[in-house]
Amino acid sequence: MTDPIATFAPRLLDWHRHSGRHDLPWQNTRDPYRIWLSEIMLQQTQVDTVIPYYARFLAAFPDLAALAAAPMEAVMALWSGLGYYARARNLHACARTIMAEHGGRFPATAAEIATLPGIGRSTAAAIAAFSQGERAAILDGNVKRVLCRVFGIEGFPGSLPVEKQLWALAESLLPAARIGDYIQAQMDLGATVCVRGTPRCAACPLSDDCVAQRTGRERELPAARPRKRPPLRQARLAIIRRGAHVLLEQRPPKGIWGGLLGLPEVEGESVADWLMTRFGVCADIIAAEPLRHTFTHFVLDIHPQLVDLPVDTAAQLGAAQQWVPVGTLADQALPAPVRTLLSRYATPGGVSRSR
Repeated sequence: MTDPIATFAPRLLDWHRHSGRHDLPWQNTRDPYRIWLSEIMLQQTQVDTVIPYYARFLAAFPDLAALAAAPMEAVMALWSGLGYYARARNLHACARTIMAEHGGRFPATAAEIATLPGIGRSTAAAIAAFSQGERAAILDGNVKRVLCRVFGIEGFPGSLPVEKQLWALAESLLPAARIGDYIQAQMDLGATVCVRGTPRCAACPLSDDCVAQRTGRERELPAARPRKRPPLRQARLAIIRRGAHVLLEQRPPKGIWGGLLGLPEVEGESVADWLMTRFGVCADIIAAEPLRHTFTHFVLDIHPQLVDLPVDTAAQLGAAQQWVPVGTLADQALPAPVRTLLSRYATPGGVSRSR
């Protein structure tokens, strides 16, 4: 058996030469803007999902200056459906920070990059490695999984003691050269070979020295997050329709769906009383089929309340509310579950009346 630390990088680089990914849209560039955009989009999101969003985003905002100058609403509209919306808000804030404080030039070092909004240590290292060739270690989910399996690291990798151990290991494995290729090789191995569930050990260049493979613990390593049932929350969202328009409101910048357009949330015991108090109108309310949406830390059961108002109704709207033409909903910055609800109920349909 060879020394797994000494041979880790050479074997990984050799594997990547013939089996890695080389033609993704954000590869073969040293433009830190494009690299940064891809790294942020790829957090918690699969490559196949990201590719069309990445292309549309670049078409609208081809550089830092364009993104910084764009209104937040335009950024959120292009991000709609990609999830984890704080990423989009931080992306916009980061672009403006670079324009204002760095003369429009992306910082060159991982240490500087990590001070920007929404960029952590691992993402900063990846950007610096790909754009500048800086010798910096990364530790995203794919890398954590590879290291835990190959070196038999026990414990949940998201815990502080285990993460500290993994950072030290990741830094000890860095090669002297070809840093960008090495970082990409780590990502590729975790994404295509050392995957969750059942890894493709026969295709892995590190299998001879892999503790998990040798001991039959591929499914046990890395250790799972300690299980805790996510809390279940309830929400009643009003789909208020007036002719060919539906009422939407801008959500606060922070919190779930921050900065996106959403549906008014029904508060209080009686939907009819809420409707009169909030909008000064009286109308029949129809309860539609609930929709369950799972967030990272909780599960939300959404109970849609359908309201049809006559076209000439003058509802009392707040500053953040607007009547949006149904025909333009595809272009709006909507959370995925709200988009699903509106695809079902933006125009009157057959649902059962609530009691």
